[in-house]
Amino acid sequence: MESKRLEGKVLLVTGAAQGIGQGIALRASKEGAAVVLGDLQDRDETLKGILDGGGEARRLVMDVRVADDWRRAVAETRSAYGRIDLLANVAGIVNKQSPDTIVELTESAWSEVIDTDLKGVWLGMQAAIPAMIEGGGGRIVNISSMAAVRGLPNLASYTAAKGGVAALTRQAAMEYASRNILVNAIAPGTIDTPILGDITPEMRDAFADAHAIKRLGTPEDIAAMATYFFSDDGSFQTGLLVPVDGGWSVI
Repeated sequence: MESKRLEGKVLLVTGAAQGIGQGIALRASKEGAAVVLGDLQDRDETLKGILDGGGEARRLVMDVRVADDWRRAVAETRSAYGRIDLLANVAGIVNKQSPDTIVELTESAWSEVIDTDLKGVWLGMQAAIPAMIEGGGGRIVNISSMAAVRGLPNLASYTAAKGGVAALTRQAAMEYASRNILVNAIAPGTIDTPILGDITPEMRDAFADAHAIKRLGTPEDIAAMATYFFSDDGSFQTGLLVPVDGGWSVI
């Protein structure tokens, strides 16, 4: 019988309704974890996928920008399963309100992206880490971006937020390693998810060509690395920002 690397673990994942969050949730379930699916969208597709596969999951509607929602999510996870071992901070957006250059970016658009992509990660760790300490330790994976380490056109607020996620990951790793909590971040390349929006086939090809592997990434690509960090295989890594970028960083 094939061993399951996350057997007996409990994962809370945000942005679970689609994209990378959905990919991480489905993979974690296949690896034996019970999964709590947090998302602002009231959708059942991920839950159905897990239950149809024989896994254990439940869904809750939450806004990662709201501290009370995070406290409720952690409390409900512990009430249902007695513990929280794993946290995947995935929920994120890009600015669609205004141009996203330093000069043209509006304050409201800046605040929306920073509050979702950066503040949401901080609030998640703030809520989950005490519960993990009480349970003897845990693992956290934050989704950053290659935008954390390079400038990208018309993505000023996003690059700032994802750079902050990388820095906050290092800080949390340093503060809580002695409590058996390992914190790492993944820096995806261009992943084929709804965040790309309605792009033309030509633009999709251009995005793919920017990667050495000459394809877009998939949520499953990111889920594989998250599973590594969550499992015993990742027991000697903390504070890392790991590219999963199809060779984008070497071109």
